[in-house]
Amino acid sequence: MSGEISPTGKRSGAGSSPELRASHADRDRVAEVLRVAAGDGRLTSDELDERLEAALSARTVSELAALTADLPPVSAMGGTAVAEVKDVVRIAQVHSGAIERVGRWVVPRRLELAITYCEVTLDFTDAVITHDTLRIDVAMMGKTLTLVTRPGIVVDTDGLQLVHSRVKYRHTPASPGTPVALRIELTGHKAHGRVVVRPARRTLGQWLLRRPRSLSAR
Repeated sequence: MSGEISPTGKRSGAGSSPELRASHADRDRVAEVLRVAAGDGRLTSDELDERLEAALSARTVSELAALTADLPPVSAMGGTAVAEVKDVVRIAQVHSGAIERVGRWVVPRRLELAITYCEVTLDFTDAVITHDTLRIDVAMMGKTLTLVTRPGIVVDTDGLQLVHSRVKYRHTPASPGTPVALRIELTGHKAHGRVVVRPARRTLGQWLLRRPRSLSAR
C-alpha cells in the first residue's frame, strides 16, 4: 500500500514525509472531517470524543492520518468538501418565493436571516454538521420559519423575541442517551407567523411499520 493518508483522509504521494509536523490548520481539518463522519453515523459519540482529543494532541501528520484512515475522503461523503464550511451565511429576501436548505447542505457556524414575508425551511435531516453549535440570528416578519431536525439536534428558542407570533416545537424521537450532535440557538425577533421545529415526516414505509399489528393485519 503506497503513500500516506492525509489529514483529510486522502492518500498523498509516496514521497511525502510521514513525520511532517502537524499545524493548527491540519488539526482543525481533521477535527471537521471527524465531525462530518459522526454526523453521517460513521462514528459513535465516544469514538468522536476520543479521536478529537487525539487530534488536538497530535504532533505529526502521520498521527492525524491514523485518525481518518478508516473513513472515506470528504469528497466521498456526499461530495461535500470541508472547505465549503463558512463562518457566516446571510440570507436576505423580501416578498418572494420560499427559501429552502434541504438535502446535503453544509451548516455554517452562524446564519443570519433577514426575511420579510417569505417561507423559510431549514432541513437538517441530511445536512453536513462540522461543529456542535449553530447560531441563527433571526430578523423575520410574516410566514413560517421551519426547522426540520433529526435525533441529536436540539433547538433553543429562549433568545428569540416573538411579536404576534408563536413557536410550535415537536421533539424528535430519540433513544435515551442519544448524544447532542448540534445545538441550534435562535436569537433576534420573529414578528407575525410561526416558528415550527419538527422531525422529518415519516415515509409511507415507516408509517406502515409503526402501525399496530391489529390494524395492519386487517
